[in-house]
Amino acid sequence: MGGKYRITGDAYPRMRRPRKRRRLVLAGVGAVVALGLASWGTLQLIDVFTGGDKSAAAAGHKRACPTVKPAVAPAKALPKPAAVKVNVYNATTRSGLAKDAAEELKKRGFAIGEVGNASKEYDKKVPGTGVLLGAPAAKNGGFTVLGTQLAGAVEKTDARKTGEIDLILGTKFKAFSTPQEATAAMTALTKPAPAPSPSC
Repeated sequence: MGGKYRITGDAYPRMRRPRKRRRLVLAGVGAVVALGLASWGTLQLIDVFTGGDKSAAAAGHKRACPTVKPAVAPAKALPKPAAVKVNVYNATTRSGLAKDAAEELKKRGFAIGEVGNASKEYDKKVPGTGVLLGAPAAKNGGFTVLGTQLAGAVEKTDARKTGEIDLILGTKFKAFSTPQEATAAMTALTKPAPAPSPSC
C-alpha cells in the first residue's frame, strides 16, 4: 500500500482471536459446573430426607410382612378354693388373728383345717405378711390360688406328702386382698393376655 497506509519495517500487526468467543466458552463451562453441583446437592437432600436406600428397603420389607394372629398362652388349670385346704397359724403377738383370718378364708370358699399359734420355728419370726408352707406340688396349684388372697406372701416347701397348705400370718399382715382384687388376680392367671405378635 502506498501513501500513509504503507507498511514499513519488519513489524506486522498481530492478529488476535475475538474476545467474545473466549467469554462464551468460559460461560458455558461455568454453567455446566454449576448445573452439576446443583444436581449433586439435590440428590444429597433427597437422600437425607428419605433415609437412603436402606430405609426404603426396610420400609418395603415391613410392608411385605404377612399378617400373623397373636399367640395366646395356654390357660393354667388351677384348683377351686374349695379344693385347697388351709391351716391358719398366727406368728404375731395379736391374739385371735388366726381365728379371724380362718373365718374370712372360709367365707371365700377355702377349706379350713387347723387354726392356732405358729410353731417355735416361725413364732414372731415372720416379718412380712405371711408364709405359705406346703408340699412342692402346691407351687403349681394351691400356692397360686391362696396367694391371690394375700399379696406379698412368701412361698416355702417342705417334705410333707399331704396337700394342705399352712398359712403362717406375719407381723405385716393387716387384711386379705379385697374379693374384687383376688378375683382380678385369679382371672389374670387363668386367662392370660395374648402374647405380642412377632415383629417383621
